[in-house]
Amino acid sequence: MSGKMKAAQIAKPGGDWELVERDIPEPGSGQVRVKVEACGICHSDLFVKEGFWPGLQYPRVPGHEIAGRIDAVGGNVVEWKKGQRVGVGWHGGHCFVCAQCKRGDFAMCVNRKVTGFDFDGGYAEYMIAPAATLAAIPDELLAEEAGPFMCAGVTVYNALRNSGARGGELVAVHGIGGLGHLGVQYARQMGFKTVALGRGKDKEPLAKKLGAHHYIDSDAGDVVAELQKLGGARVILATAPNAKAISTLVDGLSAGGKLLVPAAPNEPLAVSMMSLIAGRRSVAGWYSGTAKDSQDTLEFSALTGVHPMIEKYPLSRVAEAYEQMHSGKVRFRVVLTMGV
Repeated sequence: MSGKMKAAQIAKPGGDWELVERDIPEPGSGQVRVKVEACGICHSDLFVKEGFWPGLQYPRVPGHEIAGRIDAVGGNVVEWKKGQRVGVGWHGGHCFVCAQCKRGDFAMCVNRKVTGFDFDGGYAEYMIAPAATLAAIPDELLAEEAGPFMCAGVTVYNALRNSGARGGELVAVHGIGGLGHLGVQYARQMGFKTVALGRGKDKEPLAKKLGAHHYIDSDAGDVVAELQKLGGARVILATAPNAKAISTLVDGLSAGGKLLVPAAPNEPLAVSMMSLIAGRRSVAGWYSGTAKDSQDTLEFSALTGVHPMIEKYPLSRVAEAYEQMHSGKVRFRVVLTMGV
């Protein structure tokens, strides 16, 4: 397919956004071309914008919360067809041959690629994706909602479903932002007794609307004491990247409880080993997931009615949209739309 497309790129580390015209790319063997309909802006796109990711090559088109349709299929692709609705997420493929891949731990593959980092992503009207990175989007989901599920959604959904918590147990979500507002919804829909932890009484109505059974205002009292009054949390999902605040949450866990951290703070955590030992508690990080995990997330979201809260911007306003995310003013995910 000959022709031109619009793309938003960063030409050098720390550079400004450039809206450029490029040739529409052709898919190679094992690849498809996706006509992008929407692409979420993720906090980790900062690594591309500022050049914080090792080995990045510029110019680079970021974006790994992609929703669109397959526009062309390259050679050796049999499971995907032109016209299918697909999402492309952070996990940009793996090698199948390293020790991690042989164990099935594709997320930790030493040769893993990252969409929008190792190859151009979704801040464009078209992008090329390895077929192994694709997830089918259910008909019930709008493209602008499916995009954020490909990173923010799969991160918290995958963390919770692998947390070890069982239906009816107490699960707390720390932070009601881009990740947390989805985490509360997923926790409720998975059958957990859901507690939202936030700052300020004004967030309680939203927390309850999202599905929280309880809301604890950290400005008004002792979060740990309030959690223990409820019996202690089997799992605390820490989505607000504040090391000091996260560190204090360990004592709010029940015996055998787990503190899960999918959003990394810049500073290290300061956790008492006595709290961990005495309560048989643990602290763990969580990576987003593979294409299969993303598809599971999309299907669960469609089945249970989980929706991201988004602000939409056309591609032409990419600089404004990125700043809305970077400043923290967005409620709660920023999504670029194409053809507007």
